Amino acid sequence: MINIALPKGRLGEKAYKLMEKAGFGCSEYSESVRKLVFRDKENGISLFWVKPFDVCAYVESGVADVGVVGKDVLEEQSSDVYELLDLNIGKCAVCVAAEKGFEDDYSGPLRVATKFVRSAERYFSSVGRETEIIKLNGSIELAPVLGLSDVIFDIVETGETLKENGLQVIEKVSSVSARLIANKSSYKFKYDELKDFNEKLKGVMNYD
Repeated sequence: MINIALPKGRLGEKAYKLMEKAGFGCSEYSESVRKLVFRDKENGISLFWVKPFDVCAYVESGVADVGVVGKDVLEEQSSDVYELLDLNIGKCAVCVAAEKGFEDDYSGPLRVATKFVRSAERYFSSVGRETEIIKLNGSIELAPVLGLSDVIFDIVETGETLKENGLQVIEKVSSVSARLIANKSSYKFKYDELKDFNEKLKGVMNYD
């Protein structure tokens, strides 16, 4: 049995559809059911839905053998797991954004609102900019609009939310997508099963 941690939301749904296409669907699963754990003995899988930021914890601890997580979360948490495959879904970019017309005057630390604290610290350190990091858990776009921060460091998919709040991208930091990660012990003791799972997913991926 392969235990799989999937992130709740659109990314998890895309990942599940990819799994289903590869022959790893779960007969119990339905989007309309509010259960969080599903098992399919015939296909040899057990999948459970967790918050995106919790996927790495489940995989690193061994509760899940594999999981699907955004590269942004993976880099933020620096978890001790194997990164097996870029699934080529959930594509977006890590960006610095600010209100239109913003210009950094370098008169003091740049106030940065983000939920990716470590990643933001690494990035701004790499460009030599002193910062005051403000950790938020949601609605990051509000921070500069209401004067809490000068800029935000966040994921941008289409940019529509930024536009609606009068913000614009001022720096693209990196491109990210969903990754298949594995617990290190599971990869050793369930090597054949996980290799098969990985190869079958790779065989149905869309590389457009």
